[in-house]
Formats: sequence, structure tokens, C-alpha cells
Amino acid sequence: MALQDLRIPTLGQAMRPNIWDVVALILVIGAMVLIVYGGEQTTAPLSTLDVTPVSLDPSNLPAYALRTTLRMLLAIVCSIIFTFVYAALAAKSRRAEMVLIPLLDILQSVPILGFLTFTVVFFMNLFPGSVFGAELACVFAIFTSQAWNMTFSMYQSMRNVPKDLEEASQSFHLSGWQHFWRLDVPFAMPGLIWNTMMSMSGGWFFVVASEAITVGNTTVTLPGIGSYVALGIQKQNLPAIGYAILAMLLVIIAYDQLLFRPVVAWADKFRFEQTASGNAPTSWMLDLFRRTRALRALSYPFAAMNKMISNWHLAVPAILKRPAKNGPPSRVIDALWLVLIVVSTSYAAWRIYQYLSATLGPLDFLSAIGYGLITLLRVIVLIFFATLIWVPVGVWIGLRPKLAERIQPLAQFLAAFPANLAFPVFVVIIVRYGLNANIWLSPLMILGTQWYILFNVIAGASAFPTDLREAAGSFHLRGWRWWVKVILPGIFPYYITGAITASGGSWNASIVAEVASWGDAHLTATGIGAYIATATEAGDFPRVVLGIAIMCILVTLFNRLLWRPLYAFGERRLRLG
Repeated sequence: MALQDLRIPTLGQAMRPNIWDVVALILVIGAMVLIVYGGEQTTAPLSTLDVTPVSLDPSNLPAYALRTTLRMLLAIVCSIIFTFVYAALAAKSRRAEMVLIPLLDILQSVPILGFLTFTVVFFMNLFPGSVFGAELACVFAIFTSQAWNMTFSMYQSMRNVPKDLEEASQSFHLSGWQHFWRLDVPFAMPGLIWNTMMSMSGGWFFVVASEAITVGNTTVTLPGIGSYVALGIQKQNLPAIGYAILAMLLVIIAYDQLLFRPVVAWADKFRFEQTASGNAPTSWMLDLFRRTRALRALSYPFAAMNKMISNWHLAVPAILKRPAKNGPPSRVIDALWLVLIVVSTSYAAWRIYQYLSATLGPLDFLSAIGYGLITLLRVIVLIFFATLIWVPVGVWIGLRPKLAERIQPLAQFLAAFPANLAFPVFVVIIVRYGLNANIWLSPLMILGTQWYILFNVIAGASAFPTDLREAAGSFHLRGWRWWVKVILPGIFPYYITGAITASGGSWNASIVAEVASWGDAHLTATGIGAYIATATEAGDFPRVVLGIAIMCILVTLFNRLLWRPLYAFGERRLRLG
């Protein structure tokens, strides 16, 4: 071979655009144009919502889909930032954990209507007369349906980093900042990505409530797929419901191919194992950008900046550090911190009691507790059946990366399917056959329950080390022994994370599922969800607060008495490494 054939390309040749640069540039410019167009609509006067109300004309669906997608993407960005900050504080600081994790239990149990009740007026007053205030209220409502399971996933992963990796980071004298970006975030990435996909789907589940808002005398309807669905249900327009489902499917396929599948393929390098993975996930979108020249060259400064930031040697304040294994915690500081928590909680509880007791009596409290216990029974039954069904399915999918690639968009679509779209079938069947709404409306809650378990089990099975699977094969572990000795311990922390967030998702779904309507037919099941939904529609704020308080207390107790002990068991006995 001649020497001239071995010439190293010059900088100009390396940055010379190729055909892949052209294709990638078209995609990037197209995305920017759509974002700018959608952003311009948020600065319009609020009166435009009355001048151009939501229409069931299918030709409006592309614009509605764009508006909804932009809201969800903005909410997911806020959720990621929240996750990194909140989960890091809870995982790294024992004292912060004492407050943040119970608070997270409460936040995930507060229904989306509870947030809307107290935030719509606040955001609209920030930008009076502008659509932007209503848009912020909608984005915040979607954020509350996305952030909690992502935070639980990140927290669980940071608490279960293998011990040998922890020891390696200590031997390299990494600072707290470097430890977070070089170990905690990469190790948490597989589970976090699957929970991010679940969060996008969870946002779809509540997008109807967040875009078509009615709180007392305040009614705001933002253009979007959610408000389109709400209007279709009100008008009993089945073709419009079908168009909305088709639009949702196309949008989910688009962001699966353009966003999530490239991220899943990129994050495969963060899997924890000593042997190479047999089948790595692929993405045509990621391959396209990897083949570009000019765009990759333009990304070098950002990569250098990212490396510089992750290499900062920032120390964690001593008061936020967890105590060393061989060093006892400070009893005095712990006692003072505990006293502060108890005093703050007691003061908040007293103020809530004063507010409620001014208008409500003991019978109101007892009835709300009874409704809460009925919904709790529904949640327990649904989580039990969801576990039996989706744990085996999730393991089967997660251990087969190629199958996971094919099923990923389908799972996202099913998880995103709003319970509202199932109302026509359920309401018509219940009314026609005279069925008990307390029983037959309950399956609607599982639409907000099962997917958290499925996605987390898939994440756990996908991250299960290949070398441990090979070791199990060499020991000829098969059948029930393989489930009990190998895979169930491996996915247990992921399952607990899914079950905890499934519990919160079920309580939130009860707001939608216990009150179903189709045209003039209205069905109501007995439960705390129907109690809150009815009070919200009537603008009865004391009963809204009471219902939310009862729901938060029941969810927190349920998590404290069941899920947290199981979580501690998995962290103590089933930790890899």
C-alpha cells in the first residue's frame, strides 16, 4: 500500500460536511422551527382561547399534538433537573433523607387535581391576560405526574451502587461532585431512562386534566390533544376519539424513534457487568449523528465543557455527608434535627386542622377516612394483580434487548393511553347491564398502576449483569430456583421502586377512574378519588384539602409500613457487589 493512502485527514477534511450532516441538519432545523412555532403560541393574549376555541376538526390535530408535546418535553426537562438535585440530596445526606423521602411519598400521593386547584390562579396571576400563565400551570401539572417516579428511581440506584465501585471511587480520591457525575449518574442511567419513558407516558395519562382545567368558577381550555379528548367525550364523538388515539400513537412513535431509542442505545454503555453484553440496543438516529462530520466537530466544545464541569473538585459540606461506616453519627445534631422536623410537621398539621375545623365537622372527617380506606383496598388489589402479570412479562422482555426495542413504543403507547378514552366502553357496558360501578370502574385505575411496575422490571432485567446470568447457567439453575435465587433478587430494588410509584399512580388514577362520564351518563364509585373530584368541581376547597390530606396520610403510612421495610431489605441483602 502506498504511503499516500495512509495520509491522516486534515482538520478541514475532518469538518467537511457529508450526506449524513445534511440529513441531520434538516432534522435539527425542523425541530427548531416546530419549537419556535409552538413557543410563539404561548405569548398570545388569553382572550385568543375564547376567540379560537378547541375544535374537533381533525385538521387541527397536528397543531394540537405539537402544543401538547412541547408542554410534556418542557415538563420532562424540569423533572430531570428536579430528579438530579432532589435524589442526590436524599441519597447523600441522612438528615436530608429523613425529610425528603417522606415528603416525596406525600408529593406523589397528592392528585393532579389537588395541584391544579391551588396553582392555576397563582400561575395565571403571574402573567395576567396572557396564555403563558395558563401554559405554566399546565406544564406544572404535567411535571407533577412525571417527576416522582424518576426521583425514586435515581434515589434507589444511588443507594444501591455496588460496593466494589464505591471502593474504586474512594481509591481514586474523587470529590463528591466527581463521584456523582462519574459513578452515581452512569450507574443510575438505565433505570432512569426507562422511568423517564414511563413519565412521558404518565404525562399523557393526565394530559386531559391538565389541558382542560375546571376549578370552581375558573375554566381554562388550552389547545392540545388532552382538551381535544375532553371535548370529544363531552360531545360523544367516537370518530374524534379515534383521531386522538391515532395522533397519540404517531407522536409516541416519533419521540420514541427520535429521542428515547437513541438515548437507550447510548446508555447501554453504562450497564454494570464484567462481560460484554450479547445484544446491544441500536438506533438509526444515533447512528446517523455518529456518522456526521461537521455536526460532531461542532459538538466538541460542548463535550470539553461537560468534561471540565464533571471534573470540578467540589467537596460536599460535612453536615450533608452520611456518617462513615466506622463512625457514629452526631447524636446531638440528630436530636435537634428530629425536633425541628416534629415541630414543623406539628405546626403544619395544626394549621390544616384549624382551616378544616372552621367549616367541617367530625362526621366529615370520618366519612373522608372511610372513602380513603375503600380506595386503599382497590389500590392493594390492583397492585397485587399487576405484580402477578407484569413481573414475569417485564423479566422476559428485559432479558431480550432486541425484543425490548420492538415492544418499547407499544409499551409507551399503552402506558400513555388515558383512562378517559376507555370511558365510553365501560360506561355503556355498566349502564346497559346494570353493573356495580364500585367494582367495574376499578379496572380503570390499573391503567395508572401496571406500567410503573412493568417499566421498572424491564429496566432491572435489562441492567442485570450478563456474567451473573452466565454463572447461573453454569450452576444449572432452572425454573423456580432460577426465579427465586437469581432474577427476583436482581430486580427486587427496581420492583420496589416501581411498586412505590405504582401506589402513587393508583391514587392519582382514582381521581379519574372513580368518576366516569360519557355524554349525559355519569357514574361515580365510592372512594376518596370521587370525593376529591366532586369537591374540586364544586370549588369546595375545605373538602379538597381534607381529601388530599387523608390520601397523603394513607399513602405515607402504606409506604412506611410495607414498601420501606422491603426497600431496606433489598438494599441490605440483595445489593450487587
